[in-house]
Amino acid sequence: MKVNIKNLKSFQIIAVIFVAAIIVSAQQNFVSKVWVSDNGDGTYKNPVLHADYSDPDAIRVGDDFYMTASSFNAAPGLPILHSKDLVNWRLINYVFAEQEPKDVFNQPQHGGGVWAAAIRYHNGEFYIFYPDPDFGIYMTKTKNPAGEWSKPLLIKSGKGWIDPCPLWDDDGNAYLVSAFAGSRAGFKSVLIVSRMSADGTRLLGAPAMVFDGHDAHPTVEGPKFYKRNGFYYIFAPAGGVTTGWQLVLRSKNIFGPYEEKIVLAQGKTTINGPHQGAWVTTQTGEDWFLHFQDKGAYGRILHLQPMSWKNDFPVIGIDADGDGTGEPVLKYKKPNVGRTFPSETPLDSDEFSGENLGLQWQWHANPQVSWAFPFPSQSVLKMFSVLTAENFKNLWNAPNLLLQKFPAEKFTATAKVKIAPRFEGEKFGLLIMGLDYSYIGVTNKNGKLYIAQSTAKDADKGTAESETEPILLNEKTFYLRVTVSEVAMCNFSFSTDGKNFTTVGTPFKAREGRWIGAKVGLFFTRTGKFNDAGSADIDWFRFE
Repeated sequence: MKVNIKNLKSFQIIAVIFVAAIIVSAQQNFVSKVWVSDNGDGTYKNPVLHADYSDPDAIRVGDDFYMTASSFNAAPGLPILHSKDLVNWRLINYVFAEQEPKDVFNQPQHGGGVWAAAIRYHNGEFYIFYPDPDFGIYMTKTKNPAGEWSKPLLIKSGKGWIDPCPLWDDDGNAYLVSAFAGSRAGFKSVLIVSRMSADGTRLLGAPAMVFDGHDAHPTVEGPKFYKRNGFYYIFAPAGGVTTGWQLVLRSKNIFGPYEEKIVLAQGKTTINGPHQGAWVTTQTGEDWFLHFQDKGAYGRILHLQPMSWKNDFPVIGIDADGDGTGEPVLKYKKPNVGRTFPSETPLDSDEFSGENLGLQWQWHANPQVSWAFPFPSQSVLKMFSVLTAENFKNLWNAPNLLLQKFPAEKFTATAKVKIAPRFEGEKFGLLIMGLDYSYIGVTNKNGKLYIAQSTAKDADKGTAESETEPILLNEKTFYLRVTVSEVAMCNFSFSTDGKNFTTVGTPFKAREGRWIGAKVGLFFTRTGKFNDAGSADIDWFRFE
């Protein structure tokens, strides 16, 4: 979405620039060792983020780009990313630390929670509208995207309402486009527009349908609302997540009728289902489109495509045959934003030296304060064992999983740990989590430590874990490692000196979660109820 600086009051511009300066100076540029999109020669490669930032939406305000994405049941939720050039991104914040309603999201709600959100800037404030398919549509706002956001306000209660996006029109009227989830509403593949109060706090009257995709564009969803040259535009993906295309609708009337055109499709490329994202315009007038590609266990990874206009319809990617439907690019010249900026990526490795948990980490559900504490004077993260549920079958419904997204196609993740077990059955593990999961775990049995690989196939169906033959571990300080190769094949190993690693178990092929990619991280559990808990000091967690 293009922000017209001429329409902003001078103090608003100054405030936005000041906030951006704080964001940029708050942290030195982090550059991942496993995936960097910026080629350093004025070009970039796709994906710009090889990580699960699904359903992206983005805006430009002044010289700064801001993006959000779906976060589902993970907490903290609703990520805020910042960039200066659309290629190099930094994760700067989350909208909320705990998801509402808390009594629901204190336990994992796989596939629930925050679905596709929209971010906009209006009258000096940043707005995010997001859906929870089981509760309705929420709105939250702030003047500082790196600071505190307002408590999400439920502006439309209802089951199955998804993918909202606002539009403030030139005459001051406001509207909201949205879609429906067939799994909750009982129907799908249609888009509706509702009138909305100018402050975004409530919908006015009944909605009107503006598009029915059942015949030619099944599973149309994820709409984004724009206005250009007197046309109202709805950018909407269709055809399904892994097999679909990017549809654009346009009309001179906000309630239609809308003309339709497919503007981006896989074509002859390897980029399947390229759709659902955000149109942004640089300060120099270039148009770009951010979207995701579903890559199975790696999640829905973020791509950046050049965008142009032909007969008042956008063309996204490269249109080699001139039919108005583009194909994705794998390498391209970086956006012209008037300056060049150094390489930067979201954090992945963590030395645990600060007073706060790194933003790359999310819990499997709303966190409890007793699960883990940053211990800055010791430069460790101290985790405590958490009692498993009475009806425990496997880790699928365990809330105390500290996880992060896969950051690349191939990587090695290693954690240095010192454990202080206090009770029988306490188990610490390095985990690859999805519909199937596997981990290398250290268990306290009869006062001794044993290490083994445990795996659960179809964990979402309650399948019990299987375990390899345990190996006696004679040290309380150890290194746990997982090596992920192409096609998400994972191999676990351990070491007591950090140099010589011993393979444990058999190769495990990672599998996606429910609407998310596989994740990697840590957990610490126990089976008995006591008035204390064993602890584990995580010295560092590094990707190479």
